[in-house]
Amino acid sequence: MKLALLPFLLAASLHAQTPVPAAKPAPLPKRAPTIANVAYGTHERQMLDFYKAESAKPTPLLFFIHGGGWVNGDKSGVGELEACLAAGISVVSINYRYSWQAQLAGVMPPVQWPLEGAARALQFVRSKAGEWNIDKQRIGASGGSAGACSSLYLAFHDDMADPKSSDPIARESTRLWCAAVTGAQTSLDPKQLIEWTPNSRYGGHAFGFMDPNDRKTRDTRFAEFLEKRESVLKWIKMYSPYELVSKDDPPVYLFYSSVPAIGQPQKDPTHTSNYGVKLQEHCKAIGTECELVYPGAPNMKHKTISEFLIAKLKQ
Repeated sequence: MKLALLPFLLAASLHAQTPVPAAKPAPLPKRAPTIANVAYGTHERQMLDFYKAESAKPTPLLFFIHGGGWVNGDKSGVGELEACLAAGISVVSINYRYSWQAQLAGVMPPVQWPLEGAARALQFVRSKAGEWNIDKQRIGASGGSAGACSSLYLAFHDDMADPKSSDPIARESTRLWCAAVTGAQTSLDPKQLIEWTPNSRYGGHAFGFMDPNDRKTRDTRFAEFLEKRESVLKWIKMYSPYELVSKDDPPVYLFYSSVPAIGQPQKDPTHTSNYGVKLQEHCKAIGTECELVYPGAPNMKHKTISEFLIAKLKQ
């Protein structure tokens, strides 16, 4: 036993004698938005950044929604930014009101704020199409985790435009050309989730099963969420992407980093590719294009999110 410990003791001794390396140079600043912190609503979180691709004609647009479980996160980390700009695709990245903020404001279900906020931001961007040189039709959404769920909500939801509204922004369409997402939660129904992945824990906070004053409670009340499913089922039907799929929906691309195993516990149940398998089955049955990518996935057409987005938005 002492011999086995010897290498570790020697390593520790050498480490103690090794000078601390010089600090690494600070990373170069990320690309600054063309226009930063544009308000699309009255709340401090209702802000977006716009990155303009230089073009003589209107450009397609990537509409990026950050992750963070709808309880944290920020618009500054934009996936696929450089690839899209290089391909002549402009980019918008949004902040949105968190679900816990909705709870504190008495809004039910809390998921209404992040999801309907994303729809409003999309309408606002369309209202800026002429000023920002954007092709209103070719808008693709992307994001990871909760941002992915929000993107799928937009992709599958019927158009939320109100043509009779006195508000010109509300008259704009919420429909997408495509969506490409990573680690998406494709359902917010605890009954489905427990069948797909027995150790599921995510989703209850979308419907108020969380202490809004303590974000660490987000995933601690799944059993209660499942038990009280019937009391929030009408909201699940309204906001779960799986429930909204129809044949006229745009193509979607789902990227996951793990191999699926339906019905088995997962190392990361919140981002398991089980979500993708079941949504793809559902989309195929309805007739909606859905490409699923994970390690070793069959019939893979596009290896990356950016490859899919560029192919669809520039076709």
